[in-house]
Amino acid sequence: MTRIALIHALAHSVAPINDEFARAWPEAERMNLMDDSLSADLVRKGTGLDGAMQERFEALAAYAEGTGAHAILFTCSAFGTCIEAVAARRPHMPVLKPNEAMVADAVAVARGGKIGLVASFAPTLTSMPPEFPAGTQLLTCLVESAMDALNRGDDAGHDERVVEGARWLMGQGCDVIALSQFSMARAQLAVHRAVGIPVLTTPGSAVRALRHRLGA
Repeated sequence: MTRIALIHALAHSVAPINDEFARAWPEAERMNLMDDSLSADLVRKGTGLDGAMQERFEALAAYAEGTGAHAILFTCSAFGTCIEAVAARRPHMPVLKPNEAMVADAVAVARGGKIGLVASFAPTLTSMPPEFPAGTQLLTCLVESAMDALNRGDDAGHDERVVEGARWLMGQGCDVIALSQFSMARAQLAVHRAVGIPVLTTPGSAVRALRHRLGA
């Protein structure tokens, strides 16, 4: 059986990716590792993705690999360079950043048009835009109030704020909407109904990419 290690830095990311696996690849065996202090420390310490943070990511990846995982998927979008370092040490197995599959899908769907990126966690808009190819027409929208609503248990309020951000991006001429946080995947249908253009999520793209890379 194929075992996928899912490494989380936000509790809100756990359900969306597990739900997507259950829907799109139920045969895969999942293991979930979560350290919710990663995101808190990134914001509080203000030292960025430094050596200490990279060591923490390497420790998590080493543990996951030691359990027999065939691939590792990180689910928090603000730690790109840390994940790249983990992947560089493991050329023998897929190690995916949370966004890389969706970035590729968004570029393919947009076909040179504008991509609208919605984020609910501010550091994402520092780490994620450089993952897009040079020359990509990328517009971003931060909806921090969506994450605040989710933390209060206000799921409907979260979705409403994500929809508002997507509508603003559509008004700027975007051809596709990309929801950057795994926790935002729950709003995909509401966003699509509101904007009527393609809406991509990180869980959906990531599971498709892993199945392809592992030949499942």
